[in-house]
Amino acid sequence: MLRHLNGPDWCIEETGFDIRRANVFETLFTTGNGYLGTRGTLEEGFRGERSGTFLNGVFDAHDAPVIDLVNAPDWLSLSVHMHGVRLDVQSCKVVSHRRALDLRQGVLWRETVFEDDQGRRTQIESLRFASFADQNLCVLRLAVTPLNHSGPVILESALDGRRSNLERLPAYTGTPDFPPEVKWDKWAKSLHIEPVAAAAGPDDLYLEMRTIGSGIHIGYAATLVPSALPQSNTTGRRSGRVAERQEFALREGETLTADKFVTIHHSRHVPADRIAATCRADLAHHHLRGFDRALADNAAAWHRFWNDCDVSIGGDPELTQAARFSIYHLLIAANPHDPTVNIGAKSLSGEGYRGHVFWDTEIFLLPFYIYTQPDTARALLMYRYHTLDGARANARENGFHGAQFAWESADTGVETTPKWTPDGQHRIWTGEEEIHVTADVAYGVLTYVAATGDTAFLADFGAEILFETSRFWLSRLEEDAATGKLVLRRVIGPDEFHEHVDNNAFTNRMAQWHLVQAARIHDDLAQQNPEALGKLARRIGLSPDEAAQWRAAAGRILIPFDTDRGLIEQFEGYFTLRDVPVTEWDGNDMPCYPPGYNHFNAGETTLLKQPDVVMLMYVLPDEFSDAAKRLNYAHYEPRTLHKSSLSPAVHSIMGIEVGDRARALQYFRRSALVDLVDNQGNTQDGMHIASAGGTWQALVFGFGGFRVRNGQISFRPWLPPGWNAVQFCLRWHGSRIVVRIGQQEASFLLDPGPIARLTISLAGQDIQLEAGRVVTAPLCPETAA
Repeated sequence: MLRHLNGPDWCIEETGFDIRRANVFETLFTTGNGYLGTRGTLEEGFRGERSGTFLNGVFDAHDAPVIDLVNAPDWLSLSVHMHGVRLDVQSCKVVSHRRALDLRQGVLWRETVFEDDQGRRTQIESLRFASFADQNLCVLRLAVTPLNHSGPVILESALDGRRSNLERLPAYTGTPDFPPEVKWDKWAKSLHIEPVAAAAGPDDLYLEMRTIGSGIHIGYAATLVPSALPQSNTTGRRSGRVAERQEFALREGETLTADKFVTIHHSRHVPADRIAATCRADLAHHHLRGFDRALADNAAAWHRFWNDCDVSIGGDPELTQAARFSIYHLLIAANPHDPTVNIGAKSLSGEGYRGHVFWDTEIFLLPFYIYTQPDTARALLMYRYHTLDGARANARENGFHGAQFAWESADTGVETTPKWTPDGQHRIWTGEEEIHVTADVAYGVLTYVAATGDTAFLADFGAEILFETSRFWLSRLEEDAATGKLVLRRVIGPDEFHEHVDNNAFTNRMAQWHLVQAARIHDDLAQQNPEALGKLARRIGLSPDEAAQWRAAAGRILIPFDTDRGLIEQFEGYFTLRDVPVTEWDGNDMPCYPPGYNHFNAGETTLLKQPDVVMLMYVLPDEFSDAAKRLNYAHYEPRTLHKSSLSPAVHSIMGIEVGDRARALQYFRRSALVDLVDNQGNTQDGMHIASAGGTWQALVFGFGGFRVRNGQISFRPWLPPGWNAVQFCLRWHGSRIVVRIGQQEASFLLDPGPIARLTISLAGQDIQLEAGRVVTAPLCPETAA
């Protein structure tokens, strides 16, 4: 099976089995296709695993204080028994163990040699994938070879619906270090699914479960196809689980191969009474086509995706691999075919943050999809449209008008942020106070429209989002009696160390930008598409004078600013806080909490969890001069602790813009390797998927220098010493642009498409691109960022 894999630039490898790192590799080796994600646990399982399959959009709140993305039935289970001994890491000695995730085609390969207590050695090899060609198909091939013995072998294949979600961890004194075999046993669990049907026939297994609170039916059909006829084949059923056991006799050195096909459907897409028939029909189809055809179809689908979004860094294979790893996880996280789902903070790779959707999507993830997979970007924004009623409900619940998007959102868009940390020790205020997410959604809508020219989306869906959320801002703003300015009190900005603050600069400025842009879109529609505007106005009761009110309110919003120092104040009173210096750095050269401070009391100081003012200057690059960026970066960067994985990528980009280039490369490495080296210490909970999006942005927007400034594509690149070139692709108004930035020159190829000619800017100089022709321009030190 190893022959199916690509070279080391495309493979993430594990050598040897270390139970202390096993849950991390479960996250890293997640396979998926946007419809589902399956953590990279071992097929036979082990005590201490945190296995999981997550179906995008399948949420449930039964038996839990906050709604969860459901840990769905396990399709992967396939164990091997030799001479009555179950081959697993705790029953046998692991003689050797290797795994590799092939990013180029989304397959996970494994080879393990087990030795039982009689010295009998058996090799297990497997290859698995969740098909990109058919999102409802998962495939596993397993090969068993007795290396120094002969005898009976049993393969047990199961579909197991006995699943739960992590709920609450008891409060312990200090930070206990539990053995990896039992650490998950310490958690209270939530039960979300119950059995509906189970069947074990001569040709397949079938299991159907139902979410208890939301009533979603989930059906799995499976078949195990061996390379030799079994001596016996028995099946068994118990509540929530169905299995078959095939028995063979193998000689020393003889290999038995078995292919497991699984088809998965749920009632969000298929009527509940048709799920079983649909699963079985799909299963029969793929069984007939066989493993090799399924693998080839999957590889072809992956090739099409990589053609639009591959990146490379000449001279740095480690960071090329890391960037591709980020893109791989971005590709398996999003479903372009379902406009009612989005991407949770841990994607479909783990239970962290309960599968909830944050501002991460619009600010950190969406740019990758907008500029490489615009159809996927549209689907992600359609999720916001489909949850607009939930946002309206949030606004009503909080006493405001219009639509207020949730800080944490699930299937309906209503606020789902927990009130307490998992140990019950600390109150969580973000659901009430981190309101900038509403402007972030508007930012995503307008960034998408600018890059794609999709005015139909704007007229049919985007404008309604912009207008309803503008109504929210108008009602959330208060007039300050002393100054006459409009203010936003008791908020949290991107820097979550500081709660209950007034007039956070990021929040206020983004709300201001939002209102101005909504008024502009209203005026544009009035001139260019009055019919669509009229239809929308009737539907939402939009009065003719509302746009003028938005524009007038924007002009009165307070933006805290220290005129003496030329600094934006992060929020009112920030500059009066205790200024505690950072004096220690960790092994990754990242700042440590000063003695006596932690996440829950750092708000007493000027220390930041992540960029706030610097973040504002990143998302609105046209609004600030280079001098203002340098001044504010120089003030806030030394005070930022980067306790969020979202932080390093933004500092990498802004470091390049302001000339802090050595730190920019360090920050990029931190972002690109965050999960590969587990530098946050919590990769076991799932991917830091926003950091993956930030890594792509740091490479393309930072080192590649790509930004859209005043509506025009522009490049101000800089490459560190040792990098020969960076190469990436962009989509702009339906056309594809291949970009190669070298140390001495930059080249651009506009592929034939909707755009025949395009003017771009390279370090302030206009360059004319013509479809089908490579254009090369020189770079010199003064043209770099």
